[in-house]
Amino acid sequence: MNRPVTPFDASEHDAAALLARRSSVGDDVYEVLLSRLISLKIPPGARIGVDQLARELGVSQTPIRAALIRLETEGLVNKTHLVGFSAAPLPSRQRFEEIYQLRLLLEPYAAERAATALTAAGRAELAALAEAMARPSAEEAQLAYGKFANADARFHALIARVGGGELMAETLARLHTHMHLFRVLFHSRVTEEAIAEHARLLDALVAGDGPAARKAMASHIRQSLQRVAPILDTLDEGATPSGRLRLADSSNPPRRHA
Repeated sequence: MNRPVTPFDASEHDAAALLARRSSVGDDVYEVLLSRLISLKIPPGARIGVDQLARELGVSQTPIRAALIRLETEGLVNKTHLVGFSAAPLPSRQRFEEIYQLRLLLEPYAAERAATALTAAGRAELAALAEAMARPSAEEAQLAYGKFANADARFHALIARVGGGELMAETLARLHTHMHLFRVLFHSRVTEEAIAEHARLLDALVAGDGPAARKAMASHIRQSLQRVAPILDTLDEGATPSGRLRLADSSNPPRRHA
């Protein structure tokens, strides 16, 4: 499977033309900016000029500001008084390590419970999200990476909410894990590997097999860790010699498959 193309493999003129062909300007501006942030076309810490973006994309400042505010809530943009908007810095290596520790404590538990708590509508929504990640349409191909990150976050959020409740879902959402993860892994084969891992997890959830869902989720998070760990060594000092993050074994207690 080829790496999805983003709007920033094309020219800025093409990005503006893409917006002109779409009907929902607000959502489209958001997707363009999301892809720029995730691909690091807008690098961490860089200022984001509203006027410049409005001229470049051929839209008013209103959808630009709305998209930036939305991205601020997702942890990708910072707003500073009298300065304006800027791209959020990447989390430190220690922060990522703590995120993965917390995910391994919470998400496998939520997946096990969600396997028996999901309604037919919930299973259908998860299947639709997995399908959207696996087979983006031709029209969406230029924005596929940003869309994949968004769908991935929604996929995990639904499992957390159904299996762990609103508090767990809110706790995980505040980490902004998936958006930052795709920023550091933009040039990897993360999508192909994650699609296969999602498929195994979805199979267990649809089958109502809690232990298998727990195992699949834990495996997915650990595989994600292995993809990101070598890159995290470059974020700041203090990396382990092996290039792997230290995760406590207790975060993923062994479970027997039913």
